[in-house]
Amino acid sequence: MSRNSARGFAVASATAVTTVGAVMGVAQAHTAQPSDDAQATASDATLLADLPIGEQAQVQTASLTRQATTQAIAADATAKKQAEETARKQAAETAVAKQKAAEEKAQAEKEAKEREEAETKAASASGGSTASFPQQASYTVAEVQAIARQIVPAGQFQCFSNIVNHESTWNYQAVNPTSGAYGLVQAYPGSKMSSAGADWRTNPATQIKWGLNYMNERYGSPCDAWDYWQANGSY
Repeated sequence: MSRNSARGFAVASATAVTTVGAVMGVAQAHTAQPSDDAQATASDATLLADLPIGEQAQVQTASLTRQATTQAIAADATAKKQAEETARKQAAETAVAKQKAAEEKAQAEKEAKEREEAETKAASASGGSTASFPQQASYTVAEVQAIARQIVPAGQFQCFSNIVNHESTWNYQAVNPTSGAYGLVQAYPGSKMSSAGADWRTNPATQIKWGLNYMNERYGSPCDAWDYWQANGSY
C-alpha cells in the first residue's frame, strides 16, 4: 500500500468515525471537546490535502456513503420504534372498546331478563285472571293462541308456545291415551288444573293460567321449562 493510499484510508476511517458520532449523538458538551474536535478536523483536512485530487474524491465519497448509511439506519430505527408504539396504542384502544361493548351487552341482557322476570311475577301475582275471557262452547287454535298471548308475558310466549305445541298441538281437549294427561300443557292428572278454575276441562284460559304458574314455580319461567324440555323430551 502506498503512503498516499494509507493516508487516504486513515482519513476515510477518521471521517467516518466522526460522522457516526455526530449522527448517533455521541458527542458530549465538555469544554475541552470543541477544541479536540477542531484539532481532529484540522488533522483530517491536512491528511486529505496531502492526497492527490483523485484520491481525495474517493475518500470524500467513501465518507459521504458511510454518513448516508448511518443516517438511514438511524431513520429506520426511529420509524420502527414509532410504528411499534402506534401498534401498541391501537391494540390497547381496541381492547378497551371490546371490553366496553361486552359490558354494555351484558348489562342489556341483564336488564332484559329482569324485565321478563318482572312480567312473569306480575302475571303470577295477578293470578292470570280468566275473568276477561268469557266461556265459549268451543275454541279454534287461533283463539286459544290469542288468549295465551294475553296471559303469558311477551318475552316468554314463544317458549310457552313451543311446549304447548309439542304437548298438545294447541288442543285444549287433548288426552293422552296412556297416562290420561289432559289439556294444552298435558297436566297429569288433569284435575290438578282445578286450582286455577273449576272449568279446567273446557276453558283454555284456565289451562293456560295453570300451565304458566306451573312453569314459573317449577322451572322459573316458560323459557327455563322449554330448556328442560329440549334436554329431556318432556317437562
